[in-house]
Amino acid sequence: MDNNRISRATGATIVNRCEDLKESDVGTECGLFDIRKIGDEYFTYLVKCKNPKACTIVLRGPSKDVLQEVDRNLQDAMSVARNVMFEPRLCPGGGALEMALSVHLTEKAKTLSGVQQRPYRAVAAALEVIPRTLVQNCGGNAIKILTQLRAKHANPNEFYWGIDGTNGKIVNMHEYGVWEPFAVKTQTLKTAIESACLLLRVDDIVSGVSQKGGSQPVASQGQPDGGEQ
Repeated sequence: MDNNRISRATGATIVNRCEDLKESDVGTECGLFDIRKIGDEYFTYLVKCKNPKACTIVLRGPSKDVLQEVDRNLQDAMSVARNVMFEPRLCPGGGALEMALSVHLTEKAKTLSGVQQRPYRAVAAALEVIPRTLVQNCGGNAIKILTQLRAKHANPNEFYWGIDGTNGKIVNMHEYGVWEPFAVKTQTLKTAIESACLLLRVDDIVSGVSQKGGSQPVASQGQPDGGEQ
């Protein structure tokens, strides 16, 4: 990984053997090669490069635990930026998307009859777990807040309303500035539905095997008619 970053920064080409090395493979775009000591360790700096295509972020902190936490936060931020670059679409956060989908699925279930309603209602109830958890984490009244949020989303054009993760109140996520990547949301929903289908499929298989094993007839212990006593 370090060699890949160095090759991108200096314009070099990585070769497997010294015999294959050519003059054009040598990187010459590094302006200054510097070695600096930070704490008890030495770090190599390649600076003033002509056309750098890689960089390194140096994290500093008072302890190892703090550094690991900063590293995790940085990785999350970089992953979000990458997802937005690949899929430049955003969804309102704070449970607004989940509540909007829940209300829509509930309305869809009302147009169906019989057992066809149950999958829609089950998914709608599962999606409400996200805003409910946000309210409970803030110490708010989940039933009251969710009822108000559901009433807000009754209007199809009011799908920006979500939960403020600090005080548990209902806010407009478009004005509040909390957004989530569209790619993450779609992958989360797909994974959840596929996992539920997998569990139901396995349950059907196990139930079928159990019923088949318990329905075998017991062989008669009696003797045929006309047999000897």
